[in-house]
Amino acid sequence: MREIVHIQAGQCGNQIGAKFWEVISDEHGIDPTGTYHGDSDLQLDRISVYYNEASGGKYVPRAILVDLEPGTMDSVRSGPFGQIFRPDNFVFVIHEYGHNISKSNLIIMHIFIVTWRQNQLNLDLQPDP
Repeated sequence: MREIVHIQAGQCGNQIGAKFWEVISDEHGIDPTGTYHGDSDLQLDRISVYYNEASGGKYVPRAILVDLEPGTMDSVRSGPFGQIFRPDNFVFVIHEYGHNISKSNLIIMHIFIVTWRQNQLNLDLQPDP
């Protein structure tokens, strides 16, 4: 079974992504704290595709959230499922990087490092077809 690292970027990507995590968490019986409260074994059957199981039986989305403006990230954090994400998976980059190619490479490297950390030692990264 494959594991998916979900990368959402920009205001639109993060707004859609936040809603995605609300819906998929509901489908899997995961509450906003990451605790399973479902009523069917089917909800846990493929949960490891999108979530890591953390200590205490909590489920954490395998997600990386990227933006150049603090407002979008603050909006996601303060949203209904904002506390379910790992704080170090929020990649906030100063806006001035947006128009400089060499500095933009630093953004990409930061995203790569967070992705690698999410993926841990499994180096079989494959893009979505």
